[in-house]
Amino acid sequence: MNLKLRFNLVFTLLFVIALAVAGGTVYRLVQANASAEVVRDAQRLMDVAVAVRGYTVDNIKPHLDPLLDRHFLPETVPAFAATETLSRLAAKQPGYSYKEATLNPTNPRDKPTDWERQIVDRFRADTKTTELSGEVETGRGDLFYVARPIRITNPACLACHSTPAAAPPSLIARYGDKSGFGWQLNEVVGAQIVAVPTALPREKAQQLFATFTGSLVAVFVALFLVLNWLLQRLVVTPVREVAMAARRVSQGDLSLAEFSEERADEIGTLQKSFNRMRRSLVKAMGMLRN
Repeated sequence: MNLKLRFNLVFTLLFVIALAVAGGTVYRLVQANASAEVVRDAQRLMDVAVAVRGYTVDNIKPHLDPLLDRHFLPETVPAFAATETLSRLAAKQPGYSYKEATLNPTNPRDKPTDWERQIVDRFRADTKTTELSGEVETGRGDLFYVARPIRITNPACLACHSTPAAAPPSLIARYGDKSGFGWQLNEVVGAQIVAVPTALPREKAQQLFATFTGSLVAVFVALFLVLNWLLQRLVVTPVREVAMAARRVSQGDLSLAEFSEERADEIGTLQKSFNRMRRSLVKAMGMLRN
């Protein structure tokens, strides 16, 4: 096994180890960053929903409540306002969604799916839990969700949700009297659930990892070629020339020109030593002839 082959084997082995370590580290980092991005998006969406709810309660509901006896205006309902607002966002950001999943909803669209019902049930089973998050597989793909319980803490809410007789006639006319009633004070009736897709951030993470890996391999190939060229030019070729000259001298050929002594490295030292040996041999041969 020659010197160049040994060098290439060692260099390749070191690169494979470095690629495995660096690749593993970068992969974990980009995946963690993708997960953090998904969590930030979900929390931001939840904050928007809470803000819309608060604005509706403080600035919309007081002005429209006097009209409820004649016409039911869903815009006065914080849940409706938040859902409608974020549905417009979802129209431009596919996969993003906000829903106030309710076990006994007034509006049928708030009826929970199976996985949403499981979240509501968890809140009802543990009333101390204030937030849940996780991933779920759905027909829309893999989603990350953040959920908070909907707990009836304001007695005013029961004006529309205690009994049909107590509800505004305009609400009954719009939604009927079969659902959305029987709620109790301090009861968890549903959950605010925001969901964001995980596919896009993870796809970006994979692309980033692939770009990093490709760049690292490209740098290795370039470095491999440059180092091999330098090794060939500065080490292998000069050593072969010295070896060939030594072979010819050993066969009695003393007509070879001396090597240049300009190099100050180890190869230059070898060439200078060979020149001195050749001169000594020439002198010795001359003395023998005389």
